[in-house]
Amino acid sequence: MIPRGEDIHTEFKTSFSDEVIISLVAFSNAKGGVVYVGINDKREIIGVTLGKETVAEWINEIKNKTVPSIIPNIDILEENGKTIVALSVIEYPVKPVSTKGRYYKRYANSNHAMSPEEIVNVHLQTLNTSWDFYIDTQHTLADISEEKVRKFMRIVSQRTNKDINIDTMTFLAKLEALREGKLTFGAYLLFVSEYCLVSDIQIGRFKSKTKIIDSLSLNTDLFSEIDAVLSFIRKHLMVEYIITGEPQRIERFDYPEDAIREIVINMVVHRDYRSSTSSLIKIFDDRIEFYNPGKLYGGITVSDLLSGNYVSQARNKLIAKMFKEVGMIERYGSGIARIQTICNDYGIVPPEFKEMGDGFQVILYKKKQNADINIVDNIVDNIVETTQKTTQKTTRKTTQKTTQKTTQKIIDAIHENNRITIDELANRCAVSIDGIKWNIKQLKQKGILTRIGPDKGGYWQINEIKG
Repeated sequence: MIPRGEDIHTEFKTSFSDEVIISLVAFSNAKGGVVYVGINDKREIIGVTLGKETVAEWINEIKNKTVPSIIPNIDILEENGKTIVALSVIEYPVKPVSTKGRYYKRYANSNHAMSPEEIVNVHLQTLNTSWDFYIDTQHTLADISEEKVRKFMRIVSQRTNKDINIDTMTFLAKLEALREGKLTFGAYLLFVSEYCLVSDIQIGRFKSKTKIIDSLSLNTDLFSEIDAVLSFIRKHLMVEYIITGEPQRIERFDYPEDAIREIVINMVVHRDYRSSTSSLIKIFDDRIEFYNPGKLYGGITVSDLLSGNYVSQARNKLIAKMFKEVGMIERYGSGIARIQTICNDYGIVPPEFKEMGDGFQVILYKKKQNADINIVDNIVDNIVETTQKTTQKTTRKTTQKTTQKTTQKIIDAIHENNRITIDELANRCAVSIDGIKWNIKQLKQKGILTRIGPDKGGYWQINEIKG
């Protein structure tokens, strides 16, 4: 299993260090390769000692020290009673990759620092396409949800008023989301069935810069993340009351929902998923801050963005294409103009757009364009806050009742058939598969439900709870 010596695809290291990361970067900028940790350059097996979290710590360090982030495949080998760790990477689709601001490429059996000209040339070679169109060698078709693909197909069919009479995989292949019968990075992000490491979004409601009163962490498919983010933000919006002289007063949120939706969709579609940084949304009393990994793409400046004097280029062409298929994007490059128009029509001050660090930030302000309106705001703030608390309390009670009903349906179904599947439970209870999994997790934690045997061939056991 271990090669005879070092070559263009192989490197030996006695221990994990920055030199290992340099080799992985060099392989990523060439044709891929493997670093064997626990072997010296004479091919003598030294071995390494692994703790419970050692491998996870190595992966995290590699991810954080590379730009764009690379996550190697890990194989733990045993040879003559000693442990060897093989870290392997493929040729990175959008090059070059760097570590600590330096670029390396593999030549023969050694790593060489790339010159400025080499860096430019290797980058230009990758501009004909985008990262999300490349085959994802770390995941397979088993990692995506066919039900999510079918839902996507139904929306496209309804939008175009055309029947789609092909299977899910043929449909994805026609849209180039599958290539050579294999999953692309974009398809994985769009339809991942469960946890996704690279799509993480962190969102919180802040009472101050350091005090968080509510938060949400998301690691799922891109469409579901948009729904979850919008739902969380909506929960924390305040309701304004506008007196018009008519018997019925007008109620509206203090921020325009259409602008929020536009910003969130732009975040998800244009994010640099190669970065190890999360997308961040912070809701304060007077503003909402949206931060996304990845600066403006294609040499566009903030000044160009605000003036509209630019030609839009999609960082993630496949993801943008798929969002356009379901009507979530109307025209490429028009999102910023729409956000500005919506805010102006809503009567709030213009949003702020700026590059910050290695990312891009949008700040949506609550302040009105007319300062006199803020005096009225101060008067109604107490009423609004009381109303919001009452609404949240009612929502919690409703959610609890709904959860209790679903839990009882699950228990009744298992009483009738203890070999019932997750899909069958979802259909019977009229709840999504993710919802069934969440409820089952709660039942397991409370000791009410136990799974006996494997997922296929096993059965459910309902336990009696004493006391």
